[in-house]
Amino acid sequence: LRFLNASANKLEMLPPATLSEETHSILQELYLTNNNLTDKCVPLLTGHPHLKILHMAYNRLQSFPASKMAKLEELEEIDISGNKLKAIPTTITNCRRMHTVIAHSNCIEVFPEVMQLSEIKCVDLSCNELSEVTLPENLPPKLQELDLTGNPRLALDHKTLELLNNIRCFKIDQPSAGDASGAPAVWSHGYTEASGIKNKLCVAALSANNFCDNREALYGVFDGDRNVEVPYLLQCTMSDILAEELQKTKNEEEYMINTFIVMQRKLGTAGQKLGGSAVLCHIKHDPMDPGGCFTLTSANVGKCQTVLCRNGKPLPLSRCYMMSCEEELKRIKQHKAIITEDGKVNGVTDSTRILGYTFLHPSVVPRPHVQSITLTPQDEFFILGSKGLWDSLSMNEAVEAVRNVPDALAAAKKLCTLAQSYGCNDSISAVVVQLNVTEDSFCCCELNGVPPPSPGIFPQSVNVVIKDRPADALGMPSSSSGMASEISSEISTSEMSSEVGSTASDEPPQVTMNENSSAYPGEQRCMLHPVCLSNSFQRQLSSATFSSAFSDNGLDSDDEEPIEGVFTNGSRVEVEVDIHCSRTKEKQLLQVPMEASDEGIVISANEDEPGLPKKPEYSATGTIGRWRGNGSVAPQERSHNLIEVATDAPLRKTGGYFAAPAQPDPDDQFIIPPELEEEVKEIMKQHQEQQQQQQRQYPMDHLADYYDTPL
Repeated sequence: LRFLNASANKLEMLPPATLSEETHSILQELYLTNNNLTDKCVPLLTGHPHLKILHMAYNRLQSFPASKMAKLEELEEIDISGNKLKAIPTTITNCRRMHTVIAHSNCIEVFPEVMQLSEIKCVDLSCNELSEVTLPENLPPKLQELDLTGNPRLALDHKTLELLNNIRCFKIDQPSAGDASGAPAVWSHGYTEASGIKNKLCVAALSANNFCDNREALYGVFDGDRNVEVPYLLQCTMSDILAEELQKTKNEEEYMINTFIVMQRKLGTAGQKLGGSAVLCHIKHDPMDPGGCFTLTSANVGKCQTVLCRNGKPLPLSRCYMMSCEEELKRIKQHKAIITEDGKVNGVTDSTRILGYTFLHPSVVPRPHVQSITLTPQDEFFILGSKGLWDSLSMNEAVEAVRNVPDALAAAKKLCTLAQSYGCNDSISAVVVQLNVTEDSFCCCELNGVPPPSPGIFPQSVNVVIKDRPADALGMPSSSSGMASEISSEISTSEMSSEVGSTASDEPPQVTMNENSSAYPGEQRCMLHPVCLSNSFQRQLSSATFSSAFSDNGLDSDDEEPIEGVFTNGSRVEVEVDIHCSRTKEKQLLQVPMEASDEGIVISANEDEPGLPKKPEYSATGTIGRWRGNGSVAPQERSHNLIEVATDAPLRKTGGYFAAPAQPDPDDQFIIPPELEEEVKEIMKQHQEQQQQQQRQYPMDHLADYYDTPL
């Protein structure tokens, strides 16, 4: 016997390897995850000296004796996550071939001696109680991944961080800015990823706790089956496409369907022969309906799915369109597609609705299944998972497994660990979003109250993970919480975003705001309708959209610093606008005279009549009433009805595939031939003299309706 999987049982004890003192066991892989095993079982493992893979996650282990670990010299991979271990035995250094140590969700306080192992490649110590990290002078040469997220007491000095930054995939929590109001968060998330037996990470996850504004969120999981390209393209581009579609329509089904169709086009050549499954979940609150609740909209193609836990019961929000569906089979037969014996369209895919595979159109289409549901206080969390997760776990099992796990990151890791122990060899991605929807989710601007906000006022808006796995990478979990940072020496988010589309993440400035403070004095605002702060910018839906000189394919680079108040995304310039709770008074109207500058001309709200004496100007404080970098004028503090207009699109660096230098408008220039220069100068001089003579004869009583120009 070389392979034994006894996971997901109620085992409390293991049988001995042999009844005699000598053992002849050649067992190499042993999976005992999700049982009730205690410390008494560990000595029995020494009867299997040839063990290479040992999974004992989510049992009742409190210690692992050092003497027993020393006898498992051939061990290469160990997973002891989800127990109550306080330390990993130092004799793990005897396991010279050890390349993977997974020990998340324990109570480990001391950093183990894993860095002494020359073959170590992957170490996962997330969700523990580490306070410091002890490292050798030189890191192991083959170390590729180190996960230290979910250790709240961990503090790393500058020297240690510099050393760890050399690891291809190093993950650690970012310091949290916290919530200014101190109110509980409405949602929080955690996600994890694991490469499969093919040693390639063919999945990707998207998480945006604050999408478009701080009362919206977007989460996604993408699965490329056996290709890496499509998931990364979806991860980098899909959130920006959805943001654009939200400006065109507010209907959930329309903007979700349009997002998937536009994404199909933007896949370009990568989507011709490759494909990928995708699921998107968008949480939004309708600001036009103060008494409204949060709405969760799920859209999926392929085998990526979402399930919502309501009152402890699973509520599926996705549907897989397969050859077994009668309506899909009928549609495919109408297009005369070839259905092979294994139930695949042209022998390629058994999903009839999936992104990519454009050569199979119209048999295979990207139209998603869309379902919207109103969130209630009975909704506890929802799970987004890739094909590998749902092939290994049923929705009932997934909900029951993580319902009592308080931390979203630990919940996502548990799902991934269970799927791997149950025999999943594919890449896995899981996102768990915990909900805290209260009854008082309503607009309280008039009540001078503040309901519970989403996580932070201006926290990190989009978190994505982009990794590049080599051919010898291992199929080990790779996880990250919502605030985790990815430090990779191989490929960066900005590099990937400049290749495939708009930027994958936006980092608005961190702003601290007192609970009672307001950008507009004398006006109480709720978190459903936050004020537009002058010194910060959120990525919001705009009411004013301008076309730019760049291409519509989203392939332009955007690596310059953002301009305050303006968000540009390849083909659009979005201007921050706030017209909520407008209280216009004649006394508070803005008085700004017409001015001209290099950036353009701005006309005031109340334009002075020609010939009348100018009214005194208001003194501007801060950025209010001043010119901004993008050519717009900020309104006075007491004015709420002015919409800021960008008079000139922000300049951008040349980059991307189709970025060409801007061409001047022929109407804006006048070319004088060299032989006519003297004549033209003479004509212009005569015209100026005539004008001066007219001004002396006729005083300027009124402004003329039009003027004659010299040319």
